[in-house]
Amino acid sequence: MSFEKVAVLGLGKVGHLAAELLSEAGFAVTGVDARAVSGCPFPTKAADLTDKDALAAILKDQEAVLSCLPYHLNIGVSSVAHGLGLHYFDLTEDVPTTKHIRDLAKSSKGIMAPQCGLAPGFVGIVGAHLAGMFERVRSIRLRVGALPQNPTGLLGYAFNWSPEGVVNEYLNDCEVIEEGALKTVSAMEWLETIYIDGVKLEAFTTSGGLGTMCETYADRIENLDYKTMRYPGHVTLMNFFFHELLMRENRAEAGRILTHAKPPVDEDVVYVHVAAEGWLDGQLKRREFVRAYYPIEIAGKRRTAIAWTTSASVVAVIEMVRDGALPAKGFLKQEDISLAPYLATRTGQYYETGHRGRRD
Repeated sequence: MSFEKVAVLGLGKVGHLAAELLSEAGFAVTGVDARAVSGCPFPTKAADLTDKDALAAILKDQEAVLSCLPYHLNIGVSSVAHGLGLHYFDLTEDVPTTKHIRDLAKSSKGIMAPQCGLAPGFVGIVGAHLAGMFERVRSIRLRVGALPQNPTGLLGYAFNWSPEGVVNEYLNDCEVIEEGALKTVSAMEWLETIYIDGVKLEAFTTSGGLGTMCETYADRIENLDYKTMRYPGHVTLMNFFFHELLMRENRAEAGRILTHAKPPVDEDVVYVHVAAEGWLDGQLKRREFVRAYYPIEIAGKRRTAIAWTTSASVVAVIEMVRDGALPAKGFLKQEDISLAPYLATRTGQYYETGHRGRRD
């Protein structure tokens, strides 16, 4: 069922760009934020996004909603969208939020599609694509790092993403499949070294990046895990900060301290390293998808790598649902999205043109 009208909730960098990309893709967009926002190439409204009645009043004439809000608001937003029979999309990496949305999907009139960002989201689509190349898959390893191009200080980091999201990823437990068994492991563990375009990076476990993949690949795979990539030395300092200084006990304050110390930068890079191993024609083989995504110009403005990779990911999915390439109702797993038609959408094409580095 095709649709046109989409409300975008939360007009920060990612939400604003997603709304612009949706407009370019032919959707009738309404931007909604807690504050009045002017100068947008689409109509906007201000609303109390914590008030379900106020939200329902704004959304009643819409056909779909994209939430670019902090994860803790998405349970309320998804519930309102479900009640109105709208298609629902978000960027959350929060596991309890996704479980709530999955329950709603059992009786939804539209599609319920959480986890449509970069990770979970795009990397899961890529991982499933690589795994599909094998007759039998042995492992899938997903690695993502959103970093400053020119790091300073011992942390080598800048908070270009939600501090709430980063803190949760660093502290919440992580689902993995290890030696065929579904397990839960601590975040900021399993340290490894990775090189991309000659840049040395460290990778360590963080929560949420796999989305629903552990369930999808249970009993089908020996090893599956997700890790965040940072410049060397970062994870040791973050373990000290959260655990030895006990900042894990006050996540909001931890986020405030970190963003005050390491504010966002314009010159960023998003590293993606996805690898799958398995058997093909009786031989064990490995397939890799390795990219370095940089800021690009969209609609006459320079966009940070983390903003456009996240925005483009969800907008490409919305395009596919509108065009009938994905189901129109129920729960959508990211790993059920085919990579080729995803990259062929108007917005998905940015993933083909916005990177430097190795090609398959």
